[in-house]
Amino acid sequence: MSIKKHIPNTITCCNLISGCIATYWAFCGVWDIALLFIVIGAVFDFFDGMSARLLGVSSPIGKELDSLADDITFGFAPSAILFDFLKGGIEYLPWHYLPYAAFIMAAFSALRLAKFNLDERQAMGFIGLPTPANALFWGALIVGAGDWLTSSPYLYYAVFIGIFISCYLLVAEIPMFALKFKHWGWKGNEIKYIFLLTCIPLLAILGISGLAAIIAWYIILSVITKKN
Repeated sequence: MSIKKHIPNTITCCNLISGCIATYWAFCGVWDIALLFIVIGAVFDFFDGMSARLLGVSSPIGKELDSLADDITFGFAPSAILFDFLKGGIEYLPWHYLPYAAFIMAAFSALRLAKFNLDERQAMGFIGLPTPANALFWGALIVGAGDWLTSSPYLYYAVFIGIFISCYLLVAEIPMFALKFKHWGWKGNEIKYIFLLTCIPLLAILGISGLAAIIAWYIILSVITKKN
């Protein structure tokens, strides 16, 4: 059996392992390391599909494995970060079990991935918020703006509400563009180029929090430019 057949699945497993490590550090309260491994998982997620296409070894097993890995790295790991964050503000919440609501996002991430596997409309774009984008938003927000978010009890409620907004966006029938180019010209790629150009100042000004701002801008840009 050719070894190249196993390369994409090996990369996918590296994504899954990265998600497990991210989850561990999230529960330890070391959110920056957790975010780092979510980003590492996203890199592996990018290259597993690319390697499968380049090597011509795509398979149904690889597709299912990819979804399982993605739910760990982009569903469970960010949920763990949010759980640990909300747990820190438990004195401000009316019920002590409310931080567990963070794990609802992991369930909706799994549902979004299952829909993606069956939806043939998402070849050049997305329907609903991609799980990596959602994970990077929450990871970057908590790491970059964690001190500010803990400055007021009301901000804990804002995060709590944000979790449910994320769950909705993951499965919503909202077209969102993908950074896939059929050609490199401006015409037809205007939205993608505008998005990429605006990412630079956001990162330069806001640092890690800029990554969360970029995802929020991605959602807004997708909504205002969606085609009915």
